[in-house]
This record gives sequence, C-alpha cells and structure tokens, in this order.
Amino acid sequence: MFSNLNGWHLLILLAVILLLFGAAKLPALAKSVGQSARVFRGEMKAMKEEDEKPSAADGTASSTATDAAAAPATTRPADTPDTKP
Repeated sequence: MFSNLNGWHLLILLAVILLLFGAAKLPALAKSVGQSARVFRGEMKAMKEEDEKPSAADGTASSTATDAAAAPATTRPADTPDTKP
C-alpha cells in the first residue's frame, strides 16, 4: 500500500500535518506519543516478567472463590409465593 511513497510524498505529507496541527502543537504531540510508547513498553515488560515468574498460588484456590464456595446457598421454600398480597 505504501510501497510507492517516495521522498516527495513524505515531504508533502509532513507539510499537510504541519498545516493541520500547527507548529506549536507538534512538540506536545510528539511528547505524548513518546510517553505512550514508553508506558506500552513498560507494561509489555511487566507482563513478560509476570509470565516468567512462577506463581505461588498455582495449586491453591483464590480467596474469592473459597469465600463464594463456603457461603451457604440461600433458598426459599418451594411453597412460598413469589408475590406479596
């Protein structure tokens, strides 16, 4: 799709971007893109480290699952009507 772009096309594209956003907003735009890329790389690195680290809770159930399983089920008797008179 972009294989036919040459130097002149890129120069025109940059000029259009400069006209649309203005010279004052381009540094802020570049800064925000850089910060977003930095956050994304940090999150990816954290996910990789989390996957590599063996978790201690592999063989145990989570506390929320055991709490839900330990709570008694509340049911109404079958002869109780659904509506109140």
